Amino acid sequence: MNYPIPDSPQEIVALRQQPIDEELIAAAIAGVVQITRSQGRSLEDLKAEVLADEGVLDFESRRRLSEIVSDAWQVLA
Repeated sequence: MNYPIPDSPQEIVALRQQPIDEELIAAAIAGVVQITRSQGRSLEDLKAEVLADEGVLDFESRRRLSEIVSDAWQVLA
């Protein structure tokens, strides 16, 4: 992977300066999973947040993203 996994919300925001590709998205998702865990939050907390955020994605896209987040949570366990 060309991008390190972000350790903080600020590092995730900084990814916006990079060209978007699959590796960048994977790094961002991995970072969100790790940050969520470090805050003592659960997978269910994260999935609920993803599903509730109507800012950018439609419901079906948010549902799919929540599945991807669940997969990442398991892989990064």
